[in-house]
Amino acid sequence: MNVLCLDLEGVLIPEIWIGVAEHTGIEGLRKTTRDIPVYDELMQMRLKILDEHRIDLETIRGVIDGLQPLPGAAAFLDWARAHFQVAIISDTFYEFAQPLMAKLGWPMLLCHRLEVVGGRIAGYRIRQPDPKRQSVKAFQTLCYRVLAVGDSYNDIPMLEQADEAFFYRCPQTVAAQYPRFPRADSYGALMRLLERRSAAD
Repeated sequence: MNVLCLDLEGVLIPEIWIGVAEHTGIEGLRKTTRDIPVYDELMQMRLKILDEHRIDLETIRGVIDGLQPLPGAAAFLDWARAHFQVAIISDTFYEFAQPLMAKLGWPMLLCHRLEVVGGRIAGYRIRQPDPKRQSVKAFQTLCYRVLAVGDSYNDIPMLEQADEAFFYRCPQTVAAQYPRFPRADSYGALMRLLERRSAAD
Protein backbone atom coordinates (compact mmCIF):
# COMPACT_ATOMS: atom_id res chain seq x y z
CA MET A 1 0.00 0.00 0.00
CA ASN A 2 1.24 3.51 -0.83
CA VAL A 3 1.85 6.20 1.78
CA LEU A 4 -0.02 9.50 1.43
CA CYS A 5 1.67 12.48 3.11
CA LEU A 6 -0.68 15.42 3.68
CA ASP A 7 -0.01 18.94 4.80
CA LEU A 8 -2.39 20.05 7.56
CA GLU A 9 -3.23 23.78 7.50
CA GLY A 10 -4.92 24.79 4.28
CA VAL A 11 -5.46 21.15 3.29
CA LEU A 12 -7.46 19.72 6.22
CA ILE A 13 -7.91 22.58 8.68
CA PRO A 14 -8.03 26.39 8.46
CA GLU A 15 -4.83 28.37 8.90
CA ILE A 16 -4.40 28.65 12.66
CA TRP A 17 -2.44 31.90 12.56
CA ILE A 18 -5.09 33.59 10.42
CA GLY A 19 -7.61 32.59 13.09
CA VAL A 20 -5.39 34.20 15.73
CA ALA A 21 -5.09 37.32 13.57
CA GLU A 22 -8.87 37.58 13.27
CA HIS A 23 -9.30 37.08 17.02
CA THR A 24 -6.66 39.65 18.03
CA GLY A 25 -6.99 42.10 15.14
CA ILE A 26 -3.23 41.87 14.47
CA GLU A 27 -2.79 41.94 10.70
CA GLY A 28 0.84 40.79 10.84
CA LEU A 29 -0.27 37.37 12.04
CA ARG A 30 -2.13 36.80 8.78
CA LYS A 31 1.16 36.00 7.04
CA THR A 32 1.56 32.27 6.36
CA THR A 33 3.88 29.97 4.44
CA ARG A 34 1.92 30.98 1.35
CA ASP A 35 3.41 34.47 1.76
CA ILE A 36 6.86 33.93 3.29
CA PRO A 37 8.82 30.95 1.89
CA VAL A 38 11.45 30.76 4.66
CA TYR A 39 9.80 29.13 7.66
CA ASP A 40 12.22 30.42 10.31
CA GLU A 41 11.80 33.98 9.03
CA LEU A 42 8.03 33.61 9.33
CA MET A 43 8.18 32.12 12.82
CA GLN A 44 10.61 34.74 14.13
CA MET A 45 8.21 37.43 12.91
CA ARG A 46 5.31 35.69 14.67
CA LEU A 47 7.24 35.29 17.93
CA LYS A 48 8.14 38.97 17.90
CA ILE A 49 4.50 39.96 17.41
CA LEU A 50 3.33 37.63 20.19
CA ASP A 51 5.91 39.12 22.55
CA GLU A 52 5.07 42.73 21.63
CA HIS A 53 1.36 42.17 22.18
CA ARG A 54 1.82 39.84 25.17
CA ILE A 55 -0.26 37.08 23.60
CA ASP A 56 0.06 33.84 25.56
CA LEU A 57 -0.41 30.21 24.57
CA GLU A 58 -3.79 30.03 26.30
CA THR A 59 -5.15 32.79 24.05
CA ILE A 60 -4.04 30.89 20.95
CA ARG A 61 -5.46 27.64 22.26
CA GLY A 62 -8.78 29.38 22.83
CA VAL A 63 -8.84 30.32 19.15
CA ILE A 64 -7.90 26.78 18.11
CA ASP A 65 -10.67 25.26 20.24
CA GLY A 66 -13.17 27.21 18.14
CA LEU A 67 -11.82 26.00 14.80
CA GLN A 68 -13.30 23.12 12.83
CA PRO A 69 -11.79 21.00 10.03
CA LEU A 70 -12.42 22.39 6.57
CA PRO A 71 -15.78 21.33 5.09
CA GLY A 72 -15.37 17.84 3.66
CA ALA A 73 -11.96 17.26 5.27
CA ALA A 74 -13.08 14.50 7.66
CA ALA A 75 -14.82 12.58 4.87
CA PHE A 76 -11.79 12.99 2.61
CA LEU A 77 -9.49 11.72 5.36
CA ASP A 78 -11.75 8.68 5.91
CA TRP A 79 -11.53 7.95 2.18
CA ALA A 80 -7.75 8.43 2.17
CA ARG A 81 -7.26 6.02 5.09
CA ALA A 82 -9.15 3.34 3.19
CA HIS A 83 -6.79 3.69 0.20
CA PHE A 84 -3.42 4.66 1.69
CA GLN A 85 -1.31 4.67 4.81
CA VAL A 86 -1.80 8.33 5.78
CA ALA A 87 0.69 10.60 7.55
CA ILE A 88 0.11 14.30 8.18
CA ILE A 89 3.40 16.16 7.82
CA SER A 90 3.06 19.69 9.18
CA ASP A 91 5.02 22.72 10.34
CA THR A 92 2.50 23.30 13.11
CA PHE A 93 3.08 22.33 16.75
CA TYR A 94 1.71 19.53 18.90
CA GLU A 95 0.68 22.16 21.46
CA PHE A 96 -1.59 23.71 18.80
CA ALA A 97 -2.81 20.72 16.84
CA GLN A 98 -4.18 18.27 19.40
CA PRO A 99 -7.77 19.64 19.57
CA LEU A 100 -8.04 19.53 15.79
CA MET A 101 -6.53 16.04 15.61
CA ALA A 102 -9.34 14.89 17.89
CA LYS A 103 -11.88 16.33 15.44
CA LEU A 104 -10.17 14.44 12.58
CA GLY A 105 -10.12 11.10 14.40
CA TRP A 106 -6.49 11.22 15.63
CA PRO A 107 -4.52 10.66 12.39
CA MET A 108 -0.74 10.28 12.55
CA LEU A 109 0.82 13.73 12.87
CA LEU A 110 4.51 14.60 12.48
CA CYS A 111 5.19 18.21 13.46
CA HIS A 112 7.21 20.40 15.86
CA ARG A 113 7.20 21.50 19.51
CA LEU A 114 6.95 24.90 21.16
CA GLU A 115 9.17 26.22 23.91
CA VAL A 116 6.80 27.67 26.51
CA VAL A 117 7.96 29.72 29.50
CA GLY A 118 5.44 31.02 32.02
CA GLY A 119 2.58 30.40 29.63
CA ARG A 120 4.21 32.46 26.87
CA ILE A 121 5.71 31.07 23.67
CA ALA A 122 9.45 31.69 23.89
CA GLY A 123 10.60 29.70 20.86
CA TYR A 124 10.16 26.46 18.96
CA ARG A 125 12.05 23.28 18.12
CA ILE A 126 11.74 21.70 14.70
CA ARG A 127 11.77 17.92 14.54
CA GLN A 128 14.86 17.88 12.31
CA PRO A 129 16.34 20.00 9.50
CA ASP A 130 14.27 19.89 6.29
CA PRO A 131 11.59 17.85 8.10
CA LYS A 132 9.05 17.45 5.31
CA ARG A 133 11.56 16.14 2.77
CA GLN A 134 13.14 13.88 5.40
CA SER A 135 9.76 12.41 6.35
CA VAL A 136 9.12 11.38 2.75
CA LYS A 137 12.65 10.00 2.44
CA ALA A 138 12.13 7.92 5.57
CA PHE A 139 9.05 6.24 4.12
CA GLN A 140 10.89 5.67 0.85
CA THR A 141 13.76 3.93 2.65
CA LEU A 142 11.11 1.47 3.91
CA CYS A 143 10.30 0.77 0.24
CA TYR A 144 7.00 2.65 0.24
CA ARG A 145 5.88 4.66 -2.75
CA VAL A 146 4.91 8.11 -1.46
CA LEU A 147 2.23 10.48 -2.71
CA ALA A 148 2.18 13.98 -1.20
CA VAL A 149 -0.28 16.88 -1.05
CA GLY A 150 0.47 20.46 0.02
CA ASP A 151 -0.56 24.04 -0.59
CA SER A 152 2.35 26.33 0.33
CA TYR A 153 6.02 27.12 -0.19
CA ASN A 154 7.05 25.09 2.84
CA ASP A 155 5.51 21.98 1.24
CA ILE A 156 7.75 22.12 -1.84
CA PRO A 157 10.55 19.93 -0.37
CA MET A 158 7.96 17.25 0.47
CA LEU A 159 6.41 17.46 -2.98
CA GLU A 160 9.78 17.38 -4.73
CA GLN A 161 10.86 14.27 -2.81
CA ALA A 162 7.61 12.33 -3.25
CA ASP A 163 7.05 9.86 -6.05
CA GLU A 164 3.83 11.67 -6.98
CA ALA A 165 2.84 15.12 -5.73
CA PHE A 166 -0.11 17.50 -5.92
CA PHE A 167 -1.19 20.95 -4.87
CA TYR A 168 -4.50 21.40 -3.08
CA ARG A 169 -6.12 24.83 -3.31
CA CYS A 170 -2.76 26.57 -3.41
CA PRO A 171 -2.42 30.22 -4.45
CA GLN A 172 -1.98 30.79 -8.17
CA THR A 173 1.38 32.46 -7.47
CA VAL A 174 2.70 29.23 -5.95
CA ALA A 175 1.19 27.01 -8.65
CA ALA A 176 2.71 29.18 -11.39
CA GLN A 177 6.21 28.72 -9.95
CA TYR A 178 5.83 24.93 -9.75
CA PRO A 179 3.71 23.95 -12.76
CA ARG A 180 4.83 20.31 -12.69
CA PHE A 181 2.58 19.58 -9.71
CA PRO A 182 -1.07 18.97 -10.69
CA ARG A 183 -3.50 21.18 -8.80
CA ALA A 184 -6.89 20.25 -7.31
CA ASP A 185 -9.40 22.76 -5.99
CA SER A 186 -11.83 20.34 -4.35
CA TYR A 187 -11.53 17.12 -2.39
CA GLY A 188 -13.36 15.31 -5.18
CA ALA A 189 -10.79 16.46 -7.73
CA LEU A 190 -7.97 15.53 -5.36
CA MET A 191 -9.39 12.05 -4.85
CA ARG A 192 -9.53 11.54 -8.61
CA LEU A 193 -5.89 12.63 -8.99
CA LEU A 194 -4.77 10.34 -6.19
CA GLU A 195 -6.75 7.39 -7.53
CA ARG A 196 -5.36 7.84 -11.02
CA ARG A 197 -1.73 8.20 -9.94
CA SER A 198 -1.85 5.41 -7.37
CA ALA A 199 -3.44 3.07 -9.90
CA ALA A 200 -0.51 3.77 -12.24
CA ASP A 201 1.87 2.09 -9.79
